[in-house]
Amino acid sequence: MKPVDLVKELRRDAASDPAALDRGRKKLMAQIRSESTPRAEPTIVPQIPYHDLRAALAFLERAFGFREIESSRVEDERGEIGHAMMEFGNGIVGIGGQGGHGAVSPKSEGAVSQYLSVYVPDVDAHYERARAAGARIVMGLRDQFWGDRTYECLDLEGHRWRFHQKVRVVPREEWNWDSRDPNKG
Repeated sequence: MKPVDLVKELRRDAASDPAALDRGRKKLMAQIRSESTPRAEPTIVPQIPYHDLRAALAFLERAFGFREIESSRVEDERGEIGHAMMEFGNGIVGIGGQGGHGAVSPKSEGAVSQYLSVYVPDVDAHYERARAAGARIVMGLRDQFWGDRTYECLDLEGHRWRFHQKVRVVPREEWNWDSRDPNKG
């Protein structure tokens, strides 16, 4: 709700309940503070190349719960998307066109050259969401020796994503490196 709308509501409520004025004033001040505090920009923003940016944006939202930052979208005169930013929690990734700055999609190269790790609040539910949306699971849910529960999947163009949830604290001296899968570690 915008501050101006909050003021209108406050006036209306205060007419019948004087205590609403105090409650509303606190709410209004909190709203004004939150709007005037700029969001901290991340210091590292990975850029991910895709052939079909519209499909990638839709997939990342549907499968992984990312949200496009609407003000970041760059389109040409034909409406073709050249770049966009997506956020998840306090992280941001850039989604760009194929070949920008020499980066190519695994769809073109036939090989994955990197993977992105993302922490989520409920990795089991996230896994089900991603699977249902068509993400190709390449490593199912598993508890890791360092205390995370993870899974890995490929998106619609073959980018590798690893999703984590911290489930327990394991002191470093108790890490069992021999328990890891050398192909998936």
